[in-house]
Amino acid sequence: MEQNQLAKFSVWFKDYVASFYGDDERVNANLRMKEEHSLRVCDEMRYLADKLDLTDNQKRIAEVTALFHDIGRFKQFIKYRTYNDVKSLNHGLLGLDVLRETGVLGVLDSAERQLIEKAIEYHGDKELSSSLDGECLLFSKLIRDADKLDIFYVVTEYYKEYRDHPENFMLELDFPDKLGYSTEVVEEILCGRRVNYDRLRTLNDMKILQLGWVYDVNFTATLKRIRQRRFLEKVIEFLPETEDIKRVKQKVFGYVDSRISNNC
Repeated sequence: MEQNQLAKFSVWFKDYVASFYGDDERVNANLRMKEEHSLRVCDEMRYLADKLDLTDNQKRIAEVTALFHDIGRFKQFIKYRTYNDVKSLNHGLLGLDVLRETGVLGVLDSAERQLIEKAIEYHGDKELSSSLDGECLLFSKLIRDADKLDIFYVVTEYYKEYRDHPENFMLELDFPDKLGYSTEVVEEILCGRRVNYDRLRTLNDMKILQLGWVYDVNFTATLKRIRQRRFLEKVIEFLPETEDIKRVKQKVFGYVDSRISNNC
C-alpha cells in the first residue's frame, strides 16, 4: 500500500460519513461520536504500531483498518437507531458489506485487503478466533486494542457529561441508569473473566464490564496507556462506593500492574 492511497481512503471516509448527517441533531450527535471515534482510533493505532516497530507498510495497513473498523456503524444507527449489535446487526459484518459494496478497498492487492477485512470482521467479537495466525492475528489484536483505548476515553467523557448535564445528553445509553449492579457481573470480574453482554441489566453493569476489558488487552503498551490516562480510575469514579467495587478495583488493578511489571 502506498502513502497516497492512505490519504485517499481518509477523504473517502469523510465523504461517506458526511452523507448520513441530516436534520435530526440527536442522530447527528451519535453519528459524530462514531466519526470522531474512528479518527482517534487511527491515532491510537499509530501509537501501537510505533511501539511494536511495525514496518511502514504494516503501519499503513493498520491505520486503514482503524479508519474503517466501524464503517458499518453509520448504516446501523440510521436504520436501527442503536449501536447495540444484539438489538440490530453485527456491525463488523455490516462494515464488511459496506466495504465490498462500495469497492473502496479494490485498489489494494488481495492479501492486504484480506488482512483489513478479517481484522474488521473480528474486532467486536468477545474473543478472537483460534483460526487466526500470522499478520491476520496481529492486525486483529491491534484493532481490538486501539479500539478499546478510545472507547475508554469516550465512555469516561460521556459518563461525566451525563452526570453533569443529563437534560442535554443526546447519546445513546444501552442500559437503564438504576441504583446498584448485578452481583453475577461482579463475580465474573473477580474470577478474571470477561462478562457477556447478555448478563447486563443496568448502566452500572456496563461500567463493571468495561473494567473487565483489561482481560482482553493484547499488548503491554496498551495497558500502559490505560494506566497513564487513568481510565480505570475514571470509570470507578462513576460506580457506587461499595465493598464489591473495592474488590473489583483491587482485582483489575492487580492484573494490569502485574502484566506491566512482567512486560507481558
